[in-house]
Amino acid sequence: MKVAVATDDGVHVSMHFGRSAGFLVFDVEGKNVSSCELRDNNHSAHAQGQCDHSQHQPGHGGHSHAGLVGLLDGCEVVLCGGMGAGAAQALTASGIRPVIVRTQGTAEEAVGLFARGELQAAPSGFCGCS
Repeated sequence: MKVAVATDDGVHVSMHFGRSAGFLVFDVEGKNVSSCELRDNNHSAHAQGQCDHSQHQPGHGGHSHAGLVGLLDGCEVVLCGGMGAGAAQALTASGIRPVIVRTQGTAEEAVGLFARGELQAAPSGFCGCS
């Protein structure tokens, strides 16, 4: 299974999915974590500093998460510190399970905990933005 972790620095878990600079994608087999690849986030207006946040107000149409979902092609799970409800819905509709992690740390630590069934997911980490 492929597990993606949102990251800003290529090491730590990013606190927000759409604003992350990229995703570390790990191969997980059973309780073992093997290879890892970095996929740059060139698809999010947030990550590129182009979002003025006006689209996050009630009544605004929001924006598409299709590019981010496409970037995570082949992944079954994505770990991050938080994400908007719209992103969570887009991921779920594409068969990718979003998991909000409770503690900050490295991506490798988070994936290892996930693989062993020891990752403590936050009960709710989705913000009201798109």
